[in-house]
Amino acid sequence: MRGSTAGLQIPNGSQIYNGKMTYHSVFLEFLDTLFASFVVGPLVVTYWRGTWNLSDKFLLPHDKLHSSFASLVLGIIGHLIFTTFQGFLKNLFNPNEHRLTFYLASRLYTSIFAIICVNTWRGGWQLIDKYTARDTLTVTSITILAILALMALKTLRNVTAPPFVIVTDSSKEYFDIPTMYKKSGTKDPGLYIFDCLFSVLVIGSLVVFVWRGLWVLLDSQLFPEDLTKSAWASFIIGYAIVGITFSMQPVMKWTCERLEGVWRVIVADIFLFISFVGTVNVWRGIWGILDVYFLPDNKLLSDWITHGVSLVLLILLNCSNSVLVRGVYIDAEEPAGQCVIFPVYYIRLFFQKERSKKQKNLIEKIERNDQHNTVLLIENTQINHSTGGDVKVNDKIANIANDSDSPLKKIEFSESDKKIEFKSIDEHKVMLCSNE
Repeated sequence: MRGSTAGLQIPNGSQIYNGKMTYHSVFLEFLDTLFASFVVGPLVVTYWRGTWNLSDKFLLPHDKLHSSFASLVLGIIGHLIFTTFQGFLKNLFNPNEHRLTFYLASRLYTSIFAIICVNTWRGGWQLIDKYTARDTLTVTSITILAILALMALKTLRNVTAPPFVIVTDSSKEYFDIPTMYKKSGTKDPGLYIFDCLFSVLVIGSLVVFVWRGLWVLLDSQLFPEDLTKSAWASFIIGYAIVGITFSMQPVMKWTCERLEGVWRVIVADIFLFISFVGTVNVWRGIWGILDVYFLPDNKLLSDWITHGVSLVLLILLNCSNSVLVRGVYIDAEEPAGQCVIFPVYYIRLFFQKERSKKQKNLIEKIERNDQHNTVLLIENTQINHSTGGDVKVNDKIANIANDSDSPLKKIEFSESDKKIEFKSIDEHKVMLCSNE
């Protein structure tokens, strides 16, 4: 669920923050925001709710303590396996060699890893409930300490989740799980194992503490006597904050571009924390509304449907990895003000791919035409030189250069060294890139 735009090729539509605002780019960004908020976000919450409840019912249901420990152990071991062997999986399943095998294996990977993620959180969450008090002072203190720890480690952004993140099922980076210190498993295997352990056990646990703390506070303060009102209140508050924070991105980006060092990180963290408050409210609202209205008399069927249907829909939408909690991202690691831009690129990525295809086809067409004209000019040069027809050669060159259908922009012909130079392909490529 975590996300970052560091290293991501941002679609050109997002350049509205760089002074290139157009109606088209604003409209595409608005569509991405709606898609993340009302499609991906609810589907991810729905999946987590169904999977969590199914674990309650089928994983040692008669012993809650042992069930919690079992969930936590399953989750930690699963996280460590997938994180440690991410390079092996990436090399084993190559989409360029066996496309169908890659697709099946990758979606199976997501299905298994998603269950592992939910159980990691379920086990940790329930054990915190078991061994800590639920009074407001205790919960608030633990939550603040966890937040400060994440800020000190520059990892507060890892509390981010849909609707502020969309993770597409990109074949290139499907199995990638960034760790805290970015160690290499081949160069430093010992440090890499430590990096994986720290990323999973320390950062992951702190994130659970923060999420659980705010959720419990909302349970105790927001209409605790009426679950229906409480769920709807969270739903409304959450989406109000989501709308405000999305609309504040240009201002926050402008601000962060003018800050450096620790102040830039602090401002980014404050903004991300506000979005986090909205995220938790959205999750709690949707979760509670499903509990109240979706098959309340047949909870098992309700859980199976929310678990299965939501995952299938996310796979079909090519963003099933949005349900996963994996990897560690560093606060403000993106350049300039990009650190406060939420990674919700979906529709814009589609248009970018279409533009790239058209650009590639156009360049290939230009190159083919250039090659054809090159051959034609050389043949005419040889014929006319053999017959003394230099004037005809130059006339032919001029005609081709002036031809409106010809991609040639500049032709230089030297009689002394019998050389023809073409300066068109690069010019066309530069023109295409600048237009993009």
